[in-house]
This record gives sequence, structure tokens and C-alpha cells, in this order.
Amino acid sequence: MARETQDARFDALWQVTAPDGTSVVLLVEAKRVVLRRDLTVLHQQLDAAAKQHPGSHGLVVARYLSPPVRKWLSEAGLSYIDATGNMALNVSKPGLYLADRGADHDPWRGTGRPRGTLKGAPAAKVVRALVDYGRSWTIRELVKAADSSTGSTYRVIEFLENEDLVTRNSSGAVVVPSWVALLRRWSEDYGFVRNSRVTRWIAPRGLPDLMRRASENPVQYAVTGTLAASTWAPYAPARAAMIYTADAQHTARLWDLRPADAGANVMLAEPETDVVFTRTLTDASGFTIAAPSQVAVDLMTGPGRSPSEAEELIEWMTRHESSWRR
Repeated sequence: MARETQDARFDALWQVTAPDGTSVVLLVEAKRVVLRRDLTVLHQQLDAAAKQHPGSHGLVVARYLSPPVRKWLSEAGLSYIDATGNMALNVSKPGLYLADRGADHDPWRGTGRPRGTLKGAPAAKVVRALVDYGRSWTIRELVKAADSSTGSTYRVIEFLENEDLVTRNSSGAVVVPSWVALLRRWSEDYGFVRNSRVTRWIAPRGLPDLMRRASENPVQYAVTGTLAASTWAPYAPARAAMIYTADAQHTARLWDLRPADAGANVMLAEPETDVVFTRTLTDASGFTIAAPSQVAVDLMTGPGRSPSEAEELIEWMTRHESSWRR
């Protein structure tokens, strides 16, 4: 049953009654679009309204709700419904649970509108620049540092503003409040395997020999994953190497790697964007390592213990920000 409301903190009251007579009042907040930057205020409004209606439950209704927004709402204890069919209605008393899956992309977002993800090379270049440098940016400065087009940079920044991942200071320059939050959001759309052509190999003499060959042979590469992370935050001995290279076959021949269907200890990845080779580091032995930000995002979406290693690396990066962030 729906009721009219004069309370400005929500748009409608829906009363749902179970067969045994128990009922719950749903406090409905209807929005055309819900962005991440809206979520904290929206939650505060519904929380304040719930105090005036004991036992009620917040419900967000919108034309479309993105996967990150749906996740945030669920974690905040709010239910949601959107017009594409995404639904999660979870009320403990009376027992009510409804869930369904709709679209993961806004079907009403036309061409020329702000991008809806951080997928692709332009987004990777912009995010890496924002994370790697601890400063404020004009768009012109960011375009130059990221080596991206003006149009794609504007679209990425507009998306990040909508996600509350960048803000503008008093002069209008772009600022990153939390590089960790930005890196985590990027990991939802970027991954070592997802964004590269990966082949698997065996280094017959083990990883130490591989590292020696890599430092002695002139080929473009950047080591990521556990082997790279151990430079800053040793977690456990690396059992396999994750390496970006422009030409896997050529690199494999130089390093004497053998193709492997099983038991591989080397993954060579030909990336879709050369940003992985940007701001690399060289250790004392001449071994080339991807930037900490790149290593962290690769570990976040990596297999096995990789996500745990990512947390160790991010903790180190937080403590030693001045040593890697320019």
C-alpha cells in the first residue's frame, strides 16, 4: 500500500504487509540518476527519516543504478530497484527478500555523454597520472602528463567527479582526495589478464635466472605482481612472474622460456596500453619493475593470494607516499 508523504527527506511511503499481519514501511527515495557523490547525503536523509518511523526500511528507486552504487547501497543496509531490473529488497521483519539482475550499463546514456567506466587506454593513462603524482591539475597539465587527448581526459575527469573520486579546489584545479579509493575503483574495470594478451611459459632454470636474463637483454618489459611487489613490501617468495612486454614471442626467445600448458611459472602479457611501461623503476641489478600503482592494481585482480599482497603493498605505499608519489 502506498501513502502520500509531506516529508522532504523521502518521496513516498510503501507499506508491505505479510499474510500474518506484520508489516514494514518502506521509505522510498526516487531519483533519476544516483551517483557515488550523492550516496552519503542520500543515506543521511533516509537514516534521519527512519528515526521518525521506527522499524522502517530505506529503499532507493532510480532509472539506473551502476554496479558500484548498488554495492554501496547494499553495504549501507539500503534496498534498491532500478528500471532495468536490478533489484535487492531485503527486510528482516516481516521476512522479505527479492533480488534480480538487470543491466550493468546505463541503456539511456547516449554518445557524447560522460564515460560510464574506467575501461580502456585513455582512462588508464589519466588514472595512472592522477595516482602517480601528488598534486593538483589543470586539464591542460593533466593531458600532457597522461599523454591523452583533451576530449578523453575531460570525459574521464567528469566520470571521476560523478564518482566523487576527484574534486575541484577553489581555483578549479582537479584534486584527488584519496589515491587509494581511485586505485580501487580503477581495479573494477582494469586487470592484468583482462587488459592484456597473456601467454604462459616456463623458465627452466627458475626465476633468479629469468631476472638475470631480463636485466641483460635489451627488450621492453616491466615486471609486475608478486615479484615486483617484493621490492617494497615482501609478502612471500614469488612462485611465478607476471611481466608486461610488447612482444611475448620475441621476449621468450631472448629469455630462453618454454611454452607451457601446465606448470607455468611465467606469464607474459602484451598490454592494450603502453602506460604499463610509464614511470618504471630499475633496481640495482638492472631489473625493470612497473610503477607501484601499476603493480598494486594488477595484484588487486590477480589470482590466489594476489589480493592480500595488494593490501600489503597499498599499506606500504600509504606509509611511504613521498618515496614513490612525485
